[in-house]
Formats: sequence, C-alpha cells, structure tokens
Amino acid sequence: QVQLVESGGGLVQAGDSLRLSCAISRRTFGGYAMGWFRQAPGKEREFVAAISWSGGTTLYADSVKGRFTISRDNAKITVYLQMNSLKPEDTAVYYCAVDPGTRSYLASGVYEYDYWGQGTQVTVSS
Repeated sequence: QVQLVESGGGLVQAGDSLRLSCAISRRTFGGYAMGWFRQAPGKEREFVAAISWSGGTTLYADSVKGRFTISRDNAKITVYLQMNSLKPEDTAVYYCAVDPGTRSYLASGVYEYDYWGQGTQVTVSS
C-alpha cells in the first residue's frame, strides 16, 4: 500500500509564500506523474499543477500560473509545490496524488489520479 504524506501548510497573509511537500512511501511510484489538487469548503476538488515523472514537463491551472511552481526530487521520492504571492482565494486543503496511467500528456482530472494523501490546510488571510 502506497502512502502519500503532505506537509507544509499553514496560516499566512496575502502575498506570502509557502512550500508544500508530498513524500511518497514507495520508491516504485517515483516513476509516475504527480499532481497537486485543492478543495475549498463547499467546492469541488480542483486541479492545481502536475509534473511528469522526469520533472521535465509541468502543467498548471490558469489560476496559479506564474505564482506556483511544482517540482520533484526522485531521489527523495518527494514532490513540492512552491506557492508565491498567495491570495485569500488560494485557501483550501491541498492534496497530492499519483497518476498511475501511462499517458502521453499530463492529466488534470481528479478521476485520472489515484493514491491520494490526507491533505494539508493552507489558509491565506487578507
């Protein structure tokens, strides 16, 4: 059973930065694309960013493009989400997930991902 553990969330002010980490328990999952999603209260879970297994290709939601950066360290089997210029609308629980599919593209649909972490809360005050 693979486990994903997110960390790095917290309470910050608008304009601040945070870096989220997602540690994966099984080394074999270092070869899969990974994604970050978020879910605000009363809203559906939405795509934030994805990264290929090599780290050479990334994909971002329009709402975070230019502010967030996804990266990975396959030696540590960890995926990161650097969040800069945070806004109150970024407030949500952030989840990382594994895309176990063999795709030629980076997926952005919740249904395309499996093996989710427990989430980490990010709260941005105005």
